[in-house]
Amino acid sequence: MGEDNYSLSSRVFHTIRENILSGKYATDEELKEKNIGEELGVSRTPVREALRQLELEGLVTIIPNKGAYVVGISKKDIQDIYEIRSRLEGLCAKWAADKITKEQLDELDENIYLSDFHAAKGNSEQVVELDNRFHEILYNASDSKELKHVLLDFHHYVQRVRKITLADPKRSVQSNQEHRQIVEALKKHDAGLAEKLANEHMMNTIHNMDNYGWDNLFQ
Repeated sequence: MGEDNYSLSSRVFHTIRENILSGKYATDEELKEKNIGEELGVSRTPVREALRQLELEGLVTIIPNKGAYVVGISKKDIQDIYEIRSRLEGLCAKWAADKITKEQLDELDENIYLSDFHAAKGNSEQVVELDNRFHEILYNASDSKELKHVLLDFHHYVQRVRKITLADPKRSVQSNQEHRQIVEALKKHDAGLAEKLANEHMMNTIHNMDNYGWDNLFQ
């Protein structure tokens, strides 16, 4: 496969995956190659390749002689992801405590300031984007491209959960306060505390969803 074909297949794959994870395509919905190809302006070949790759990821099931259907993300999937992610985010913060730079700490401080500002204004989209950036800075600070790759993937998989929880003003303020505590531990280069706080930060999201949000995802 040539580079152009690979790039095209990759773009189609990421677009379909994004549509599944964002909820544009509903669970059990049939994904028709012809319709998706027309929507994306591509032939059926890259769509077929993307659907096969999505089946490997568990987001799509392909039934021979019938078609491809959305599997999506279940409540248990999300809970499992956050349980795993809590451990990995803790490891990330632990490593970052030893390797984080002054520039990265300054950027985290600015991120927290802006998050407080936008949370007070009710700008949930900006809060989500700043949350993305906060974790990306931490991933970079861990100085592990392998850990960063895994965490970015998990971060993307639970985007709907994050958008719902961070749209709640109370949770967005609490989340940013948890970010602030993590940064203070990083400034002290306290790896154990940073790990503990990052781990708890992830689990608090699941506890928050238990309070009010699961029906918004699985309706």
